Amino acid sequence: MLFNFQLRTPSQGLVDITNEVTEAISESGVNEGICVVFCPHTTAAITINENADPDVKTDFLMGMDKTFPDMVSFRHAEGNSDAHLKSSAIGASETLIVTKGKPLLGTWQGIYFCEFDGPRTRKFYVKVMGG
Repeated sequence: MLFNFQLRTPSQGLVDITNEVTEAISESGVNEGICVVFCPHTTAAITINENADPDVKTDFLMGMDKTFPDMVSFRHAEGNSDAHLKSSAIGASETLIVTKGKPLLGTWQGIYFCEFDGPRTRKFYVKVMGG
């Protein structure tokens, strides 16, 4: 079953989408299976990371900016090459195990939509498959 979601993002940031993914799994009726969360944008990404300490999100973004700085020498006319690099490094999707009708996540884990070139209205998809 495929679910479509839309969200408004900040200029750059990690948006917790764990509840939306959990609700999609619940609504699908799948008790045991796989769930794929997919981002159809080239300057955004999906990741799983700690959701207990908000400083992790700040440090994540600071690290990404240091690793992939915006450089004057980039040739891409839109001026967002650093966002494309960040998106490719993190990835467009995450695959989760579904067990007992819920995503199998660690104690401190959450699912995040990563915005690197906002603010924008973005989409993400959740595909839930039973097995």
